[in-house]
Amino acid sequence: MAPGSSGSPDDSDRVFALEAEVQQLKEAVTSHAVVDQAIGMVVALGRVSPDQGWAVLKDVSQHTNIKLRNIAELILVWGRDGEIPQDVRAALEDALDRHGPTQIPEAPPE
Repeated sequence: MAPGSSGSPDDSDRVFALEAEVQQLKEAVTSHAVVDQAIGMVVALGRVSPDQGWAVLKDVSQHTNIKLRNIAELILVWGRDGEIPQDVRAALEDALDRHGPTQIPEAPPE
């Protein structure tokens, strides 16, 4: 097909579907990177293994009813700015108690 010529409706539907798929893949790669970075923070701060870090993120997500990617973003913001919503912090502490050997640094004693 020559440039500038119009393709069939099936061709334009296919192009649209492929563009949507490419966008979804880009979002998935970005989301994966955010989650991996948050796992790294949990591993470093909570002194847990990467598998335990993943389990901690899943637990926090389930106990706060917040999507895992959003939990990961909140943890990254916390690492950068030192602020995290209290309910997320409490869920993170609880999850680390279940999965790891230590509390979050600077957490108030129970």
